[in-house]
Amino acid sequence: MKSTLIIYSTTDGQTLEICKKIFSKLNVSESSNIIHISKAEGLDLNQFDKIIIGASIRYGKHKPELYEFIKKNVACLEAKENAFFSVNVVARKPEKNTPETNPYMQKFLELSPWSPKKLAVFAGKIDYPKYKFIDKHMIRLIMWITKGPTDVKNTYEFTDWNGVDEFSKQLNT
Repeated sequence: MKSTLIIYSTTDGQTLEICKKIFSKLNVSESSNIIHISKAEGLDLNQFDKIIIGASIRYGKHKPELYEFIKKNVACLEAKENAFFSVNVVARKPEKNTPETNPYMQKFLELSPWSPKKLAVFAGKIDYPKYKFIDKHMIRLIMWITKGPTDVKNTYEFTDWNGVDEFSKQLNT
């Protein structure tokens, strides 16, 4: 079994949920772990055989901490079995739910010095009741423009959990 580290950057928690699902499907050793990107700074990444990073989008961007982490650790990432996945609500649309067609994945690949060996894109979740006033209404506006759900009393989960399972299988090879 391989020692696997899953690093996540999340805004509302859906990326962490996806990480947990992936982790549950992997053949991992006892030294494997899931950790927030802010806590990964102090880790010796060389102790892991495989590194997987998952990151969410908010207002069209991955968080700057993602790019900072990758820049500092690109040599180590490149030397390992590795994967990256992006979580964004745009991926709810069939024409934008693959690494090749998702604009945020394409932007990530342009901006990042790292070339992950395996890629995936998963649709996220809109949890209007959980959001603060500004986020709730900004996201509602974005959804209205992109013909998404706008009822702020509801939560909308778009994650394709079967797709997460399929990606997990790929990571086990």
